[in-house]
Amino acid sequence: METNSVLSAAAPYRWRWAALFVILAAEVMDLMDAVITNIAAPSIRADIGGGESLMQWLGAAYTLAMAIGLITGGRLGDIYGRKRMYLIGAAGFTLGSLACAVAQAPGQLIAARVVQGLLGSVMLPQGLSILKEVFDDEEQAKAFGLFGPVMGLSSVGAPVLAGWLVDANLFGTGWRMIFLVNLPLGLFALAGGLAFLPAHSSTRTVRLDLVGALLAAVGSALIVYPLVQGREHGWPAWAFVLMALSVAVFGFFAWFEGRKSRSGGDPLVEPSLFRKRGFSGGMVLGLIFFSAMTGFWLTFSLYAQIGLHYSPLKAGLAGIPSSVGMVAAFGASQALLRFGRKVMHLGVLVMAAGVGGLILTLHLAGLGVTPWQVAPALLVAGLGMGLVMAPFFGSVLASVEQHEAGSASGTLTSVQQLGAALGTAILGTVYFQRAKGGDFLWAEQVTLWVEIAMLAVVFVAIFLLPAQTQEQSAEAPAAAPAEQADQVPA
Repeated sequence: METNSVLSAAAPYRWRWAALFVILAAEVMDLMDAVITNIAAPSIRADIGGGESLMQWLGAAYTLAMAIGLITGGRLGDIYGRKRMYLIGAAGFTLGSLACAVAQAPGQLIAARVVQGLLGSVMLPQGLSILKEVFDDEEQAKAFGLFGPVMGLSSVGAPVLAGWLVDANLFGTGWRMIFLVNLPLGLFALAGGLAFLPAHSSTRTVRLDLVGALLAAVGSALIVYPLVQGREHGWPAWAFVLMALSVAVFGFFAWFEGRKSRSGGDPLVEPSLFRKRGFSGGMVLGLIFFSAMTGFWLTFSLYAQIGLHYSPLKAGLAGIPSSVGMVAAFGASQALLRFGRKVMHLGVLVMAAGVGGLILTLHLAGLGVTPWQVAPALLVAGLGMGLVMAPFFGSVLASVEQHEAGSASGTLTSVQQLGAALGTAILGTVYFQRAKGGDFLWAEQVTLWVEIAMLAVVFVAIFLLPAQTQEQSAEAPAAAPAEQADQVPA
């Protein structure tokens, strides 16, 4: 436990509310960067070149790097101090944003997105941990209650802001301004962090599992890379070899973590978690659901611009109904959490209805479809997404014991990000494979049917979760609302 924890319990930290707004600034940066490239991708490709896979890598590189680094990022705060690691993460994220803005080639931009994701995974866990220390139980509810409105406004505003910035071409910067806007936010996070975050020093003897972190990174990369690049190379044998190697690496990772735990070491992931059906099932469920959701919004944004010839701003505005639906579902979540996994089943059915409605709308309206025509279907889809996400973390973590909570939350959030990377890879590949002949409407419709098939798997996977009560959900070490907000659509 860190040294000032006892003091904060006796006397509340003086600058705790200022610290909250500093941490919110970091969360807003992450949320924006998780979605803005969905809108800007066609403009970026038109400017710096690259194949269709570039438009997938813009999102996948960020979310994959975030997934790889999140668990390790939290441990770094335990070892070296949370304020220090927050400042390092914020500084690196800001510099990564600048590198994105000045990139002149696809490889440079993708590398800069990786830097953003890795440093973001160092920054974000520290802020959430700090808030849990400086606020008592009563004030924590108020503090985390602010995440909903801030993240909700950001989710609605981020794609619209991205579209406007690309269209406005301020100072001739074009798409580069979507990354340059991070600079003032990053400087605020740095200055505010220096001034208002508590200077805790860690006394924990946790050792960093570097081998485990490396194995998780290699296994994740080996599955995402061939899924994105395989299509452009005609699905050569090496693509399938790499995917098979990914399975082998993750198998070795599981064995290594178990061995490390039995020998008294500090594993990256507690092996005992996977002996709990609710948690293991939640991992499968989260991987498929967040793959489906992220891939859906990537392909819709691409279709709106490439197939329907919407401007970036118009494409951003077209997505507002989905964000509104999701925010509304989050707002109603407290009244529904007592129904446990039944809410998630309802959410999947509602989301599938929204996707089906979009298929029908596109079929009837064709290439002349307007944002107003797709709005009802997107609103329903957004409502469904929110109904699944609101109880998700609490349901999955309900059976986790207290000593496993940190590892469980970090692992589950990493799976959420890995699912986002896989969704970008899988559904993006389906879309571009079907769009080869230029029939973008057909490509989008096929992708949406694949989406419905994935939701059917999600519906079945929900039965792996415990049918818990609201009280059990409230007692679970649930992830922070900001972790859920990362997946709000573009």
